[in-house]
Amino acid sequence: MRVFLVILMAFFLMFMVSCPSKKAPPITVNIPADSAKLKAHVEYLAGLHPTRSSNNEDSHEAAAKYIEEQFAAVGCAVTMQRYTIDAGEFRNIICRYGQADAPRIIVGAHYDTVRTTPGADDNASAVAGLLEIARLLNQLKPRVKYPLELVAYDLEEPPYYNTKHMGSYRHAEKLSSDEEKVHFMISLEMIGYFSDESGSQKYPSPFLKLMYPSKGNFILVTGTDGEVLDLFTEAFPRASKLPLETFEYRIDLSDHMNYRDLGFRAVMVTDTAFYRNPNYHEPTDTPDTLDYARMAEVVKGVFLTVASAE
Repeated sequence: MRVFLVILMAFFLMFMVSCPSKKAPPITVNIPADSAKLKAHVEYLAGLHPTRSSNNEDSHEAAAKYIEEQFAAVGCAVTMQRYTIDAGEFRNIICRYGQADAPRIIVGAHYDTVRTTPGADDNASAVAGLLEIARLLNQLKPRVKYPLELVAYDLEEPPYYNTKHMGSYRHAEKLSSDEEKVHFMISLEMIGYFSDESGSQKYPSPFLKLMYPSKGNFILVTGTDGEVLDLFTEAFPRASKLPLETFEYRIDLSDHMNYRDLGFRAVMVTDTAFYRNPNYHEPTDTPDTLDYARMAEVVKGVFLTVASAE
């Protein structure tokens, strides 16, 4: 046991030496993300009664209509990808920006929720981020190397999770069958819950506790493509003061998995969901539990990452 403890301590010290404490670089690009607009989007989507579950047709339709109208209001070329299953007709809502003569970058977020929750963090926070990115594209009009496709997905939640009825699967499958070129894809999955309390961040493995913060005050980008993670590491801190962590690993749990499994590069941006937020899939996942100032910092970092991608 003593030998094991010595080896473990040596490993820990080596890790601490090789991974010095991070210093946030100065902000070099001003992205005017609006926390008030983010809050308004979340309050509308999470305020629908009953919840915008696919089972609740009126609220589900109201959510989709709201997203379509918000995209159109900021000048998006909005299209629909409609598909039918036994339960009815469903749709992805798509906003395009930039010329269509290069591999696209896709940023997506699902807009449905489960019946048990108003879904403020899961996933109104990410939809709000998607809508704010669309607004910023219209306001700032960046010259992008890769056209951007912002997609609000239907049917991410059970009973459709991990099936070919997921909106993200339908979108990724069509891209694949049409042999469309995709530079990479980003799934926004719960981006609004943060905590500065020690121990507020949980992990699936005790070893990760040695590598990552104990406070849930950061945003995580995770996936199997190290090059895309490196893009975030370089660009995100130039626009955002929010701490960024990356984790190169195969994690499912959201829409990026459908793109990855069909051969596209894909990552997830997340506040780590149930590893941090105690309100996950609960009636308590309400707008008042979110931090809109930090949500705006997430949007700033994601916006610069996709707008400046080389």
